[in-house]
Amino acid sequence: MELTTIISIVVTVIIIGYIIAVYNSLVSLRNRHQNAFSQIDVQLKRRYDLIPNLVETAKGYLKHERETLEAVISARNQARAGLESAMASAQSAGALQQLGVAESGLQAAMGKFNLVVEDYPELKADAQMQQLSEELTSTENRVAFARQGFNDAVIEYNEYKQSFPPILLAGVFGHKADASLLEMADREQIQQAPSVSF
Repeated sequence: MELTTIISIVVTVIIIGYIIAVYNSLVSLRNRHQNAFSQIDVQLKRRYDLIPNLVETAKGYLKHERETLEAVISARNQARAGLESAMASAQSAGALQQLGVAESGLQAAMGKFNLVVEDYPELKADAQMQQLSEELTSTENRVAFARQGFNDAVIEYNEYKQSFPPILLAGVFGHKADASLLEMADREQIQQAPSVSF
């Protein structure tokens, strides 16, 4: 066998091996960010299940705050619909944006609910209300952590897919569109420093 034939075979094997490695990396990174979204799904569903229990516990105390309670349930239902839409459309950019808007609405409704609860000391002292509030707080932390994990996985996937030479092969392997981050609708307001005046 000639030296040029051996070199050609070695170069071909290296190129094929590299192409296989790029494909496997793209699949692995895509699966990682899809799994990260599934973790968000689990935590959001847990939150959506806790909210009606929290509202039911508070109903007896908050008879005059019916509008607030209804707003929380409505926001929860919209957020749940947004999550189902995002799951059904494989985390498309539009569905993730809709979920972000719905989640921001739910956070605003829950903030108003928490302010109302502050006005009822006997409700704050209720053991079931305390337990549900603690579970909800724990779930909120899990949601934030899962969202951070998802966004990290999306960035890692997009960076790899957009880097050279994987960018030459990504489209061929079905990885044309970038994955979208999950951002809350009130992101700009959150990033602004609060104004404090005396």
